[in-house]
Amino acid sequence: MDELEWIKQKKLREIMDRMKADDSKDDWPDKPLEVTDASFEEVIQRYPVVVVDCWAAWCGPCHMVAPVVDELARDYRGKIVFAKLDVDSNAATAMRYGISSIPTLLVLKNGQLVGRIIGAMPRPSLESQIVRYL
Repeated sequence: MDELEWIKQKKLREIMDRMKADDSKDDWPDKPLEVTDASFEEVIQRYPVVVVDCWAAWCGPCHMVAPVVDELARDYRGKIVFAKLDVDSNAATAMRYGISSIPTLLVLKNGQLVGRIIGAMPRPSLESQIVRYL
């Protein structure tokens, strides 16, 4: 195989690999994943950008944020994965990340905490704080 043919084949493989990577985003969730102490690490390592909504059933502001998080999960599918962590049932993860008030949204990139958003807010405010991590 001459050098030109080898370069063509290499470029073709790169293009196909990129297309596969883009196609793999089709299996990203379009709604928040329920995460637990047991599944948290797997989820944050699997996806490049994960926003975790730390909430509790008794928290009124958490219920106000939930539909916004649902919408964002649908609208940012393939770019951001959203997850929900019930802090009452998953105290180890809540303690690990120092969750002292809810709702708190943790923003993780490549498994590392890069941001924290505390409190209920309307979609435009929440969205503007999240998209800067893309």
